[in-house]
Amino acid sequence: LKQRVDLKRPGAPRDRPASSAMKSAARALLLLSSAGAVGAVQEGTAAAANPIRKVVTLLQNMQTKVTEEGKRELELFDKFMCYCKTSGGKLTQSISDAKTKIESYGSELKAASETTAQLEADLKEHTASRDEAKETMAQATSLREKEAAAYAKEKAELVTNIAALGKAVAALEKGMTGGFLQTRS
Repeated sequence: LKQRVDLKRPGAPRDRPASSAMKSAARALLLLSSAGAVGAVQEGTAAAANPIRKVVTLLQNMQTKVTEEGKRELELFDKFMCYCKTSGGKLTQSISDAKTKIESYGSELKAASETTAQLEADLKEHTASRDEAKETMAQATSLREKEAAAYAKEKAELVTNIAALGKAVAALEKGMTGGFLQTRS
């Protein structure tokens, strides 16, 4: 372990790659921790104060914590992957449904626009017809009023004439009683 590997200098002796050096250091640490655990059980409280034991305990706690975090991350990853797999189909289906609805709404909108244009044309036509009918009714009303006034005037004149004739006939009958009597000869 005292041999130093100089990575910057070309041609420097290398015993093993860096990853295997890390593995061997981890093994040594694990070995020390297991040896320290056995010694701690035998020595009791004296081993608890040992600085190596503190480091080993700290590393064990970190290992437990990292393992738990790894399990939680794996669960979250599985949950996310399940969501991605299941929601992908639903999302694709909803997109195709939305496209179909868009086309349907487009055709409905076009039909509604055509209907609106037809109704507006009908409205203009019916408004013109109504105005024409109102004008015709006004002309007919004024004609009827003129005719009614002429009839009333003629009726009054005729009533006056009839009344005058009735008086004349009565006067003639009174004044010439028997003079105009026709007899059979």
